[in-house]
Amino acid sequence: MIPESFIQELLNRLDIVDVIDRYVPLKKAGANYAACCPFHSEKTPSFTVSPTKQFYHCFGCGAHGTAIRFLMEHQGLGFVEAVQELARGVGLVVPVEKVAEAGRGRGGESLTAELIEVMGQAMRHYRNELKRSETAVAYLKSRGLTGEIAARFGIGYAPPGWQNLAAVFPDYGSPLLVQAGLVIEGEGGKRYDRFRDRIMFPILNRRGAVIGFGGRVLGAGAPKYLNSPETPLFEKGRELYGLSQARQAIRQAGRVLVVEGYMDVVALAQHGIGYGVATLGTATTPEHVRMLLRQSDHVVFCFDGDEAGRKAAWRALETCLALTADDKTLSYLFLPQGEDPDSYVRRFGKEGFEKLIGGALPLSRFLVSELSARVPMETQEGRARFLAMAEPLVQRIAAPRLKLMLRREIAERAGLSATELEQVFPVQLASRGVPKAAPSARKPPSLLRSLLKLLVLRPQLAAQFDADLPGRDAETATLSALLEFLRPQPQLQNTAAILEHFRDTPHERLLKDVSGEILGWDEDFGVEAEFAGALDQLRNQNLTRRVGELLAKAGSEGLTLDEKAEFQTLQKRLSSREGTKNNRSA
Repeated sequence: MIPESFIQELLNRLDIVDVIDRYVPLKKAGANYAACCPFHSEKTPSFTVSPTKQFYHCFGCGAHGTAIRFLMEHQGLGFVEAVQELARGVGLVVPVEKVAEAGRGRGGESLTAELIEVMGQAMRHYRNELKRSETAVAYLKSRGLTGEIAARFGIGYAPPGWQNLAAVFPDYGSPLLVQAGLVIEGEGGKRYDRFRDRIMFPILNRRGAVIGFGGRVLGAGAPKYLNSPETPLFEKGRELYGLSQARQAIRQAGRVLVVEGYMDVVALAQHGIGYGVATLGTATTPEHVRMLLRQSDHVVFCFDGDEAGRKAAWRALETCLALTADDKTLSYLFLPQGEDPDSYVRRFGKEGFEKLIGGALPLSRFLVSELSARVPMETQEGRARFLAMAEPLVQRIAAPRLKLMLRREIAERAGLSATELEQVFPVQLASRGVPKAAPSARKPPSLLRSLLKLLVLRPQLAAQFDADLPGRDAETATLSALLEFLRPQPQLQNTAAILEHFRDTPHERLLKDVSGEILGWDEDFGVEAEFAGALDQLRNQNLTRRVGELLAKAGSEGLTLDEKAEFQTLQKRLSSREGTKNNRSA
């Protein structure tokens, strides 16, 4: 594990403008720098880099982060690789803490860190074993893989034998090995390695850390693929194999290809199609789709052309309906019978495979063609059935323009006019993703959001924050977490350090939004005075709320002596504040 103190020191020494300018030419734009966004296509620059706040933000696609995040997203590096690359540029040596010591006393964070360290050790062991196994190396070569591609994906080999990992982990009885999914504990406490005599594919999270493995048999054994079980690190429905390695290729190609197997991803990369990722032995989930749409505006799902492949594609389509957007394209590609991506790309190469991709069916066409193939469209009964099947699916589509156009096509296929279709297939607006009319006036930012902005801009103000936080909403939770992070380190003055600390946490989205809002702020406008005023306003709100609570209790069940004394004190403070406020107004 890399100590957080080092991450902060690194971000303090870096100039994000210099880092990004190496890859994306920046131009001065007032206090900031601007360029056309490297993460989506645009003609007018909306990608902004702040030299004072040390983060970037795209007002077009929402890309946002620190210099570390930029290298991870733009260059496809893992978290550790990005830190090492940046550290070399400023002459720093990356220290590594022992996980057990670094995470002690931090509950779930400690367990996560220890499990990641265990998985990293296992990956290194499997890679070393691959070098020692002529059989495993010969197998990979027979599949057309080079050593370079094997190294890029961290491919290894778990040799035969029941307890090979005992040589890697002297404490083979540690519960961490079971929790990580590397070891199985049978009856009577007997333990043995989960993966034996298999090619090993490490599964990385978005930070580039190993969180699981997929193991493939070399011969005809069963199961053909064996995945890590669900663990505190690994949840199949939330991860995609190869995404960490594919990010840069996805940006360059302008699309992401979703396949079903590890070898498919690796074989495609071997033939120059580096933008492939795979689901991990599970059906496509809503979280998969959200992740994919964050990576690219065009997602192509690739399936075998047999009956099982078409069923899997239909399940993926149903998952995608509620996540469609008018500026995104979801397509479905079916390979010829008997082919999978691995075999097809080896036979026909990159050009042949990408020609197939060009003929992938957009979601709307796949939906209509699949439904019309299920019924006799030449009969009225068949067309009625077609309408009955289409209605609930179209109503789930979130993209309003796509929904409208698809309704028109369905009407034409069924031989109805738009008016006739409306009578049997009424459009549902308010609750089905169609935007309502915007209110005439935008709601002003909340007090807590204003305080969040000021703390992100000037972290050292956290030492002055002495008011209680009301409610349990997202703003309260994020403000509380931010104060907890900032108070023990009053010397921290870097907005980028905040963003990096909260990356991949539930608070990331809100902090990203508020930091984007302060991007153009003039830091000399009187931040301290603004903060003091907002904090005073929060104190007044807390005071008024507590007085109201005591008044309500006095009218219902009566107050205790302590509560009566508190009420009198609060009333005096409230009267004093009102008097001060009136004097200021006068």
